[in-house]
Amino acid sequence: MSHYCIGIDVGGTNTDAVLLNSSRAILSTVKTPTTKEPSDAIQTCLKKILRGSFVDVKKVRALMIGTTHFINAVLQNDASKLARVAVLRLAYPYTTFCPPFVDIPAKLRSIIQGHYAIIKGGKQISGEEISKPSRDEIRNQCVIMKEKGLHAIVIVGVFSSLEKEGESQEELVASWIREELGDGVDITCSRSIGPTGLLERENASILNASMLRYARHIIRSFVEAIRRLGLESQLYLTKNDGTLATAKEAAQVPIKTFSSGATNSMRGASFLSRDFLETEKCGALVIDVGGTSSDCGALLPNGSLRQAAAFVEVGGVRTNFPMPDVSSIGLGGGSIIKFKTKHAGGGFAVEVGPSSVGYRLASEAVVFGGNTLTATDIVAASGSLEDTKIGDHQLAEERVSPEEISLTKEEIKVKLERLVAKMKTSPEPVPLILVGGGSIIAPEKLKGCKDVIRPPHYSCANAVGAAVALVSGVVDTIEVLEGKTLEETVIPLKAEAIQRAVLAGAKEETVEIVEVESIPVQYVTNKTTRIIVRATGELSAEKEPEYMPSPAQGIKDLWLDDFKQYEPEMPLPELLPFHDLLIPDHVMEYKPCITEEGEWQLSELDLFWIQEGCGILGTGGGGTPYSPYLMARHLIVEGHNIRVVELSSLEDSAMIARTAFMGSPSISSERLAGEEAIKANILMTNFTDVQPAAVISEEIGGGNGIEPMILASSKYLDVPVVDADNMARAYPNMWQSLLGAYDVFGALTPCAISDACGNSAILASTSTKWNVENILRTICTELGSSAATSHQPLAASVCKQFSACGTLSQAWRLGRALSDCRKRNDLKSIPRALTELQSGNLLFSGKIMNVEREVREGFTWGFVKIVSFKESTEEDVLSEDIQDDGSLMVEFQNEYLCATLLGVGSEMGKVQAIVPDLICLLDSTGIALGTPEVRYGLRVSVIALANDPKWTTTEEGLRCGGPKAFGFEHDYVNMLGEYKQPRSVIEEYMPKNALA
Repeated sequence: MSHYCIGIDVGGTNTDAVLLNSSRAILSTVKTPTTKEPSDAIQTCLKKILRGSFVDVKKVRALMIGTTHFINAVLQNDASKLARVAVLRLAYPYTTFCPPFVDIPAKLRSIIQGHYAIIKGGKQISGEEISKPSRDEIRNQCVIMKEKGLHAIVIVGVFSSLEKEGESQEELVASWIREELGDGVDITCSRSIGPTGLLERENASILNASMLRYARHIIRSFVEAIRRLGLESQLYLTKNDGTLATAKEAAQVPIKTFSSGATNSMRGASFLSRDFLETEKCGALVIDVGGTSSDCGALLPNGSLRQAAAFVEVGGVRTNFPMPDVSSIGLGGGSIIKFKTKHAGGGFAVEVGPSSVGYRLASEAVVFGGNTLTATDIVAASGSLEDTKIGDHQLAEERVSPEEISLTKEEIKVKLERLVAKMKTSPEPVPLILVGGGSIIAPEKLKGCKDVIRPPHYSCANAVGAAVALVSGVVDTIEVLEGKTLEETVIPLKAEAIQRAVLAGAKEETVEIVEVESIPVQYVTNKTTRIIVRATGELSAEKEPEYMPSPAQGIKDLWLDDFKQYEPEMPLPELLPFHDLLIPDHVMEYKPCITEEGEWQLSELDLFWIQEGCGILGTGGGGTPYSPYLMARHLIVEGHNIRVVELSSLEDSAMIARTAFMGSPSISSERLAGEEAIKANILMTNFTDVQPAAVISEEIGGGNGIEPMILASSKYLDVPVVDADNMARAYPNMWQSLLGAYDVFGALTPCAISDACGNSAILASTSTKWNVENILRTICTELGSSAATSHQPLAASVCKQFSACGTLSQAWRLGRALSDCRKRNDLKSIPRALTELQSGNLLFSGKIMNVEREVREGFTWGFVKIVSFKESTEEDVLSEDIQDDGSLMVEFQNEYLCATLLGVGSEMGKVQAIVPDLICLLDSTGIALGTPEVRYGLRVSVIALANDPKWTTTEEGLRCGGPKAFGFEHDYVNMLGEYKQPRSVIEEYMPKNALA
C-alpha cells in the first residue's frame, strides 16, 4: 500500500507545499500567499495539492511543517509577538558580575527584558547544591512578576543541564511558581533547552520563553488546518538540526525550530541539486530568499550541511545548541523600499528592508494594486520579470524612476554580495544555489560566485527540505563509570536512542547512531560522566499517527490559551546601558587610546580583541574568557576605567598584586564569577598589609587574562593592569608559573583562596612548592572546584626579571588579526596571520572524528583525533593545503600538550609541537576552542606558536613546564622558530609628544 507525505514551509510571505511518495519522488508542488492566520494558507495549500494529485487523504501519513515565523519575530524585533520575560537565576552568590540579558542586543533587550533576579539555588559540578532554593524567595519573586504583568518565566540554574529529569532544582522551582501564579504562566526550564554554558543556555531559554504563546497560536492554527480537511496525519515541525519534532514538543520548545526554515532550505537545495553536486564534486553556498529574509548557508561536497561553530548567534544572541552555519539578513521579495534624501540640495539614498509586507505582498505590493513599494516591484519595473506572471508590471513601472530602480537593484546586489562574502571561507568564487520564491529579486551574477543555479522546484525548496527531514532519538543522561568502561555503558544507551527514534516514527532499518558524546564531571572521584547519544532515521510511512484532537474536541484545551498580541501594560523596564560592539571596516586603522602618561585606556573593542587573544594563548585551558570579558566590558559601559601600563614604567619598589582563578575549566562557563577575586584580594591585603600599585595576571591564557582587569578597575582597586603575566600561556598547576619554575621567594605562598559564599583561607607556607597545588586543590574542590586566589604581592623588580612581558599586547594583536581576517572574509588566512605575529606553524586542518576524556587525579586527560578533510570528504576551511591522508592526535591535560601526526597504518608518527610551546585548536571562524568545547564533527585548524624563552631555553623552564613535567618521554625540540617578543601596544601608539 502506497503512502505519502507532505512537506510545508510557512514563510513570512508565501506558504509552499510539496507532495512526496514513499520513494521520495516529488509529485506536486503549490505556492500560496501566507495569510494573517497561517492555518488559512496551510488549508489552501493542502486543498490544492490534494485535489491536483487525486491522493486519498487517508494515505497521507505525515505532514512536516517548517516555519520562519519564530525566528522572524526575533530578527525583526517584533514587540507584537515577543513577550517580556522574567529570569530567575538559581546561582546566588555566584554570577552576580554577569547578570541576565547582559549580552543580548540593545533593541531586542528593550523589548523582552521584564525582570531578573539572581537568587539562591544552583548546583556544583559534583552535583552538590550551592544552596537550596528558598520557597519564601520564590514567593516574593512571584509577587514582583505578577505586579509587572509578566507571564513568560525562565528558570536557569547553575549546572542544571547535568541534573536528571524529574530531580532538578529548576523543576522544583517551576512547581512552586505554578502553585503561586497558576497554570496561566509559561515557564521555560533551561535544562530542556541547551547543554552546559550558562549564558548561552540562558539566552536561548529567554528567546524560547518570549514567544511561547505566539508559538502555541501558530502551531494550533496548523493543527486546525489539518483537521478541517479530514486528514489524520501525524503533524511534525522541523527542528534546527534537520530532524522532526511532534507538534506538542515544538509548542514547548519553539527555539529548537528557530533555524528550521534555513535548515529546510539547505536540505531542500541539496536534494534538488544532488545531480550538480555529485557531478561537480564540490561544495556550494545556498541562499534562500523568502518574502521577509534571506538565509545563506553552505553545502559540503558530500551534500551535507556545514555545521556552525561552537557558539551560534540567533538575531545577535549568543547560544550554544547545534545548528547549521547559517547567516540571515532582512531582505526578501516583500522588503519595503524607502527613498531618503541624503542632504539638502540633491542626491538620495535607498533603504531596502528589514521591514517587509510579508504575507500581505499580494495585496499591498504595487504590482498587485497596493501602495507599498517592495523589492518585487523594483525588479518587476526593471523588466527582469517579463516572463513571470507576477502582478501588473506596468503599475510598478509608473511608480519608480529608472534612477530609483538602478539604485535599489544595486543595493539588493550589495546586500546579497555581503551575505555571500560573510559565508565564504576563501576569496575564490564558489557555486551559489538560489532557492525560495523571493530569489527572483537576486541578480544573475554576484561578486564572489562563479555559478548561480536555480534548480527545478527552487521556489519550494523549503517544503522539499521539510518533507525529507529525519527522525531522531536522543538519550542524555548521567552515569557513574566507576567499575565499568565507557564502551559497555554506552551499549544500552545506544539501543535506547535507537528505540526512541523508532518510537518517534523512524524506519528501524534506516536508524543509525550519529553522535556519542561523553563529558566527564571533573573533580568527582567516582567517574560521574554525562553521556549524550543521538540516533536518526527516515520517517516511516507505516507509523500510525499519534492521537490529535479535532477542533470539536477542543484544541484550545490542548494548547491552553489563545494568543493575544503583546501590548505593554507598563513602561518598559529601565535598562543599564549596554551597547552593541561594532568592529570597524578597516580593522588595522583602529588606534587604541594611549595617554601622554603612557596609560592604555581600554575600550570595549580593545577588551574584545584581548579576550579572543587570551583564548588562543590559553591553549585549550584557562577557562572561557567570554564571561570575564562581558563583566569587564560592563564596567566600562557603566563608566569605570580599566587601564594598562608597561611593566618597565613602574618603579622597582612598586608592589604588584596577583590574582587568578583555579579549578576546573568547565566551571567558568557555568558557575560565573561573583566577588571571589575581590574577597581573596582583601584577605591577602589584610594578611600582608601591602597596598598594591598595580595588578598582574598569573596566566594570560583563558579567562585569567581578563579577570585581573575587573579587580584593577576604578570600581575596585583603581590601579593599572601590567602588560605582562607569569605564565605566558595557561598551565594546569599553580607551581607551573615562571615564578614557580625559578623558585622565586614568595612566589606561591602566602596565598589566599576564596569562593563567593564567604568561605576563604590563607595558606601561609608549604614544605614544597608542589604542595601548594595539592593543598589549595583540596580546598578548591570543597569550594565547588573553582575559586579565586590572591598571592602575596611582589615588587616590580622581581616581575621585571621573571614575568613574561607584553603578553596583553600579544593577546590584543592576535584578536585584532582575527577580526581583520573576518572583515576581509578570508578565513583561510587566519593561521598565517597569527603565525606572522608569533613564530609558529599551521599543523593540520580537518574534522574532529574522536574525543576521549578521562579524569585522573582531578585533571581531565584525553586526546582529540582529527582527520584530514580529504579523508572526511569535507571542505578545507582554515588551511591552504589539504593533507593527502593521515590524522593528527592532540593530547591534553586541561591544556593541549602534544600534537602528533599519525600516518596511514602507523601507530605513532612524528611530534609536530609539544609543551612549553602553544598548541591551539581554532573553529571554522578562528575562535579558539577549549578542551571542554571540542566535540565530534567540528571542523578545526591546529596551530602552534612559540613560547617565551624563559620556558623553552632553560633547564628550570623545561623541568617545570616541558614535556617531562607531563610524563612525555620526548625531549623538547624547537620546531617553530625563534620567539618574537611582542611589541607593546603602548609603545606603538604612544602620542609623539608624550613624556619620555
